[in-house]
Amino acid sequence: MRRPAGQLEGEVLGVLWSAPQALTASEVQEAVGGGLAYNTVHTILTRLTAKGRVRRVGPAGRSAYRPVQDAAGAAADQMRAVLDAGSDRGEILMRFVTNLSPADEAALRAALDGD
Repeated sequence: MRRPAGQLEGEVLGVLWSAPQALTASEVQEAVGGGLAYNTVHTILTRLTAKGRVRRVGPAGRSAYRPVQDAAGAAADQMRAVLDAGSDRGEILMRFVTNLSPADEAALRAALDGD
C-alpha cells in the first residue's frame, strides 16, 4: 500500500528527530519499518538533503544523517509559511487562536508574556 505524498518524508524526519545521534540509511530503514527497501529510504534521505532539511555527516559510504533543525523549528517554519501565503494574516491568526485548546492557549499566553 502506498503512503500519501510526503508521509514517508515525515516518517523519516520523525525517526531522525527522535534519535540522539545521526543515523545511517540502514538504521533509518529499520526504525521506519514497514518493509521499505533500502533504496527507498536512501532516496528519501537524498531528497531531504537536497531540500536542506537533513544534513549528511561522515565519510562517503558510511554516511549518517541528522535533521538540520528540530521538530519544533520545522513546525514553526510551516506555520510561518501558511501565514506568509495567506492574504489576511490577522484573520488566519484569529481563527487559529480561537480553535486552541485551553492548555495550548495557556502555553501561547505564557510564550507571549515571556514566561
